[in-house]
Amino acid sequence: MSISLRSLILLPIWISMAHIQQGGPDEKEKTTALKDLLSRIDLDELMKKDEPPLDFPDTLEGFEYAFNEKGQLRHIKTGEPFVFNYREDLHRWNQKRYEALGEIITKYVYELLEKDCNLKKISIPVDASESEPKSFIFMSEDALTNPQKLMVLIHGSGVVRAGQWARRLIINEDLDSGTQIPFIKRAMDEGYGVIVLNPNENYIEVEKPKIHVQSSSDSSDEPAEKRERKDKVSKETKKRRDFYEKYRNPQREKEMMQLYIRENGSPEEHAVYVWDHFIAQSAAENVFFVAHSYGGLAFVELMIQREADVKSKVTAVALTDSVHNVWHQEAGKTIREWMRENCCNWVSSSEPLDTSVESMLPDCPRVSADTYISDPFLLCVRVRKRTEGTDRHELTSWKSFPSIFKFFTEASEAKTSSLKPTLTRRSHRIKHEEL
Repeated sequence: MSISLRSLILLPIWISMAHIQQGGPDEKEKTTALKDLLSRIDLDELMKKDEPPLDFPDTLEGFEYAFNEKGQLRHIKTGEPFVFNYREDLHRWNQKRYEALGEIITKYVYELLEKDCNLKKISIPVDASESEPKSFIFMSEDALTNPQKLMVLIHGSGVVRAGQWARRLIINEDLDSGTQIPFIKRAMDEGYGVIVLNPNENYIEVEKPKIHVQSSSDSSDEPAEKRERKDKVSKETKKRRDFYEKYRNPQREKEMMQLYIRENGSPEEHAVYVWDHFIAQSAAENVFFVAHSYGGLAFVELMIQREADVKSKVTAVALTDSVHNVWHQEAGKTIREWMRENCCNWVSSSEPLDTSVESMLPDCPRVSADTYISDPFLLCVRVRKRTEGTDRHELTSWKSFPSIFKFFTEASEAKTSSLKPTLTRRSHRIKHEEL
């Protein structure tokens, strides 16, 4: 039976506390002191001294993983899904490994957007100098020239980048559920131009320059002997501090600083920038948005800042588990009225797909983003799984995929015939037919 490193570290302290607790008042004071010491020990920091190097592969092949024909990430040799706990009791190291794989996944998705979806990578700001920080978006060849339809995709917050809905889904489920690629391919098949936003690419990271502090004794009129003595003390202090830092964090990571991208320093800024420089300049008669989670908030902010322009160009907006709030964002009455007529929010729900879901907010209809299973046995399985937490926020975009395209088609037809799309009425019709 093996004993963990943490146990070995704490064992002497526990033994000391056991001996001390058998004594009188003085011993109790010592116990209190030991407990205080124990409470201040950062075990995670202490464990760093024994973790493997934070040196990970920079390719999927290096990780010994690849995507199979179903778009699932599998180990090349075993065929097993990705394992997070690659090394036991090394959560920090496992997390760093997962993050390194995530960066590779991001680059892989970028390649798919260019090679499989034939999108172009467009640098922003459009007038950026060679030396300033830059970001980018992806566009189809006809994004600005398509006279009929343009689809704009906005993901949520966090580590996701252009072309992704959820990194966790890409790694643990498949490319279809975790990326925007199915939306892009179907949109292009149906004659849409496409623009893929990149709202989380707000800055670049560079290493902080090292600051060399000149010794104050250099310009002092103190005697040479006194200066040497002070320098010796200073060197000893630095040596002790460096030794402590090395023990506390032997794999000391570089100190980084963030350089924000002009006019794209936040998801909200990014949405407005792409609107002004691309979407507003497009020839499309009908512009459609698909916005997930924080992307919905960014869209509402865009409406607040460009209300008249958005109303004149945007035909319909599909939100998926959007976190917008018309009250907190101070969206006016005219915006709320427009959203009620032209937006729909597919939310996490155990109800069949497109079933109307009640909302406390007076903005737009909310419907279920879940799939409906008619088979009684599968329905029982489904109900059982509900208690295990399968109503996942990040899955709402993929679950509502077919309904979103129907919603957009209805919106286009309604605009042509001067009628408004009524997805909520369609949802009630579906429920009636089921009965």
